Formats: sequence, C-alpha cells, structure tokens
Amino acid sequence: MTWAAIILVIVTLQRLGELALSRRNTSRLLARGAIEVGAGHYPLLVVLHAAWLLALWIFGWDHQVNWLLFGAFAVLQGLRLWVLASLGSRWTTRIIVLPGAPLITSGPYRYVSHPNYVIVAGEIALLPLALNLPWLALLFSLLIGIALVVRIRTEARALADFNGPLNRHLNGHLARAP
Repeated sequence: MTWAAIILVIVTLQRLGELALSRRNTSRLLARGAIEVGAGHYPLLVVLHAAWLLALWIFGWDHQVNWLLFGAFAVLQGLRLWVLASLGSRWTTRIIVLPGAPLITSGPYRYVSHPNYVIVAGEIALLPLALNLPWLALLFSLLIGIALVVRIRTEARALADFNGPLNRHLNGHLARAP
C-alpha cells in the first residue's frame, strides 16, 4: 500500500467517524429543542466532500506525497480537534441552533468567527496539493468556496434570528461546525 493510500484510508475513516459523531450530536441537540437551519444546502456540502474524497482516491491513491504540504494538512487536523473539543456536544456538520444557548467563544472561536470553515477550506486545497494534484485542489477549492459563502450567510442569519442581538454583535460564533 502506498503512503498516499494510507493517508486516504485515515482521512476516509476520520470523515466517517465525524459523520457518526455529528449524527449523535444532532439527535441530542434536536431533542433539547434545537432547530436545524439551511437543511436545503446540506446535501450539496455532503456531495462536495464525498466527491472530493472520491476524486482523491481515483487520482491520488498511488501518487508520491509532498510531506511538507501533508504536514500543513496534519496541522489542520490538530486545529480541527481543537474545534471539536471547544464545541463538545454542540459540534455537528449541520447548522443546528439551540435558541437561547450561549455562543461558544472559547478555543479557536476566541480568534476567528468560523474556524472550522477556515480549516475545511485549507484541507480541501492542501490534501490534493500534498498528493500532487493541483488541478483538483483548484477545482474543489472553488466549489467549496461557493458553498461556504452560502453556508456562512445562512448560519449568520440563523444566529441573528434565534439568539438575538448578542449573536449579531458577535458576528456568527455559532456553537457548531461542519
């Protein structure tokens, strides 16, 4: 098995694990009275991420790994864990708003309004680049960039609508991430 294939196995398992965690957290949040917003665009995000991963498998499983770029991707995985730890049971891949719940302002949310989206954008570019697939990095960076504009706008509106003026002031620190 090539290093690229090993990396792709790990990333695939990570994404599957995150989906399971997200489903569990989503169910628990909805049971507590949370509301899902932007469900219409969620399938697009799932398809984009699945297509990205599938394209990496098809075109990159046997490529040489650029270890410097992979190192940058690995750093993003550490930051992703920081986001998950900061959000705890409120982390989900959907936009789930728990009306009246305080926003998460600790961890990376202390520095950036949407740290998970910054991480996702970096991952979408860096892993294909680490596998010497610059055209794939460009294509999916453009596609995910468009999707994230829609997502961030939807999320900001949801926060303003469901959690009032404090959330508008904080400009979108949502207690969830994709």
